[in-house]
Amino acid sequence: MELFTAIATRASAIKLGDPAPSREHLLEIMKAGAHAPDHGKLAPWQFVVIEANAREVLGNVMAATLLACEPATTPDQLARERDKVMRAPCIITVAARVKKPHKIPEIEQILAAGAAAQNMFLAAHAFGYGVMWKTGAAAYDPAVKRAIGLQADDHIVGFIYLGAATLPGTPRAAQLEGHVQWLSA
Repeated sequence: MELFTAIATRASAIKLGDPAPSREHLLEIMKAGAHAPDHGKLAPWQFVVIEANAREVLGNVMAATLLACEPATTPDQLARERDKVMRAPCIITVAARVKKPHKIPEIEQILAAGAAAQNMFLAAHAFGYGVMWKTGAAAYDPAVKRAIGLQADDHIVGFIYLGAATLPGTPRAAQLEGHVQWLSA
C-alpha cells in the first residue's frame, strides 16, 4: 500500500476477530515501529506481544487492579474490564522506557514511543489487518505493567489491538481548518 493511501485510509476498527497477524507480519510491524523518529537514537520503546492465553492473564490482572482502585465495582463491570483484552486475537503493548537522567527530555522519549505506535498502526493497516489503539486506566497501573514484564515507571502509550476487521472503522477527513498557522518573514 502506498504511504499516503495508508495514511488517508487508516481508521480504528470497531470490531476485530481472527486471524491474528502471522509471526512474520508481527515482526515486520514491530520493525516499522523501530524505525520511528528518535531524538538521541535512544530507542526508548518496548514492545510486548500478548496472544492466546496471555490475554486472559492480563484481563484478570486488569480486573483485579480495577477492583483494588474502586472497591464498589460490580461483577458486570469486572467482567467488562476482564473481557477488554479479548477484543482482538493479538495485542502489542507499546511502552516508553525512559532513560534518566539523560539530556533527551522525558517527553521526547515518550513521543518517540508514540511515533513507533503510529508506524506500527500504519504497517498493520498496510498488511490489511484491522487495528485499534487503546489505553485506559490499566495503561497507567503499575501492577498491569509488571504483569506484562514492564517496569512500574515505564509509560504505556498504547495497547495496539490487531486482527481481522470484522467491523471496520471509517477514515476521517484531514481537519486542517483552525489547526494551521502560517508564519512568514
